[in-house]
Amino acid sequence: MALIKQALISVSDKSGIVEFALQLKEFGVTIISTGGTASLLRKNGIDVIEVADYTGYPEMLDGRVKTLNPKIHGGLLGLRNNEAHMAKMKEHDIDLIDMAVVNLYPFEETVAKEDVTLEDAMENIDIGGPTMLRSAAKNFRDVTVVVDSADYESVIDEMKSANGAVSYETNFSLAKKVFQHTSKYDGAITSYLTSLSDNSGEGTRAEYPGVITLQYKKVRDMRYGENPHQTSAFYVENGSEEPSVSNSRKLQGKELSFNNVIDLNAAIELAKEFSETTAVIIKHTNPCGVATDNDSLVDAYKKARDCDPLSAFGGVIGFNRSVCAQTAEEIVSTFVEAVIAPGFDDDAVEIFKEKKNVRLIEIPLLSGYEQTGYDLKRVVGGLLVQGRDTKKIDINSLKVVSKRRPSVDEIKAMDFAWKICKHVKSNAIVYAEKDRTVGIGAGQMSRVDSSKIAILKARSPVKGTVMASDAFFPFRDGIDAAAAAGATAVIQPGGSIRDGEIIAAANEHNMAMIFTGVRHFKH
Repeated sequence: MALIKQALISVSDKSGIVEFALQLKEFGVTIISTGGTASLLRKNGIDVIEVADYTGYPEMLDGRVKTLNPKIHGGLLGLRNNEAHMAKMKEHDIDLIDMAVVNLYPFEETVAKEDVTLEDAMENIDIGGPTMLRSAAKNFRDVTVVVDSADYESVIDEMKSANGAVSYETNFSLAKKVFQHTSKYDGAITSYLTSLSDNSGEGTRAEYPGVITLQYKKVRDMRYGENPHQTSAFYVENGSEEPSVSNSRKLQGKELSFNNVIDLNAAIELAKEFSETTAVIIKHTNPCGVATDNDSLVDAYKKARDCDPLSAFGGVIGFNRSVCAQTAEEIVSTFVEAVIAPGFDDDAVEIFKEKKNVRLIEIPLLSGYEQTGYDLKRVVGGLLVQGRDTKKIDINSLKVVSKRRPSVDEIKAMDFAWKICKHVKSNAIVYAEKDRTVGIGAGQMSRVDSSKIAILKARSPVKGTVMASDAFFPFRDGIDAAAAAGATAVIQPGGSIRDGEIIAAANEHNMAMIFTGVRHFKH
């Protein structure tokens, strides 16, 4: 156990620091502090020793140098069980520092500002803070280091139970947190500097930095990976606030598998596309049924399930509304793996208890968030990085290329089908009505095969539906297949060298056709 007699406090984020320092004082801890932190503590009646008085050197160079001193780092790094260290410290009048409470200048917040200059960014690179943190964390056996204000309470609680001391286990845990934090901090600096477009540092920022540093925290080991012979773990991105499976909580059910997480992500990302009450059913990352309803979640779910009930068996369900008891009753009438939604009514949770293995995953409400971040794809020895496919279209402003203009219902159906097509593995074909999918063809090597499979899988008549394609048609055969099945309209990106033939085929079949100018490949 490390007894805390002297603490160094220097924080940029001052939340909770006054209360923490007051508690330290109750244990008789001497506090050394710097600048603004010392001033705040004094204003609240807490005696502190200024770093300048402690080291005998004033803060200098506009505050760039204040804690870079042997009396600070010797006090943090000296090994208590090393006689030579203790003798050398005594020779140079260096006292032990048993606790460091430090957090850093807000570099990431600074560089996130649109008008940030290189000078502003450089001034917000903390030097003394990371150095103190690393010194204290390196010597965690003897020094308690606190970088996160969320740990103040637990540290005080432990000191209360241990007569002012902190355990080895706690110090080690806090030290690990420090190195995670400083690694992320250094990564943010590297990413910012390597994103500047020229060596003057005054150019525009590149969309992708020269070096990308990513940090994810492990939240759990999985039972296995995609297959039982593969090991796996689930990591989440630090600071992500967008509603997702990564910041969800499990209300009941077995532990999530590797494949569950992937399918839950696919389900909720598709559900986010809609403002209407929506149900999504996913099987092996592809939607096998999607439907909307004006206000009834259970009706949306029934319509989605009816698209392909065989595939829906054992699937993962996503909703963009809280799940009510009526919907829960319908879900438990068959076998499903998991349900993800922004809430579950109490009555619904009780009903799901009948199926205790069904995973219920609750995410934050689907409002007030921004879709940000990278889309990452790992290859052996490398990483592909791209922006997320968040592109949306205004269906009413798109180009009608056929002789016949689509009807109001066809436009609604094309808008619906296009949103779904974006989430189907390429080559993707979706047949749909204005509020439900009828047939989905996914992941085929030829587009016409996807079209035929979508027709084959349809349980309801394809006649009167619209067809959406994630990419242009290289030949007219896909249009001919859709027309033969009874589809009346097509929405697709356009851009083929044979667009003229494709449009002519649509006109021959009296089909309406819209070009979006946007492709939605999903590999």
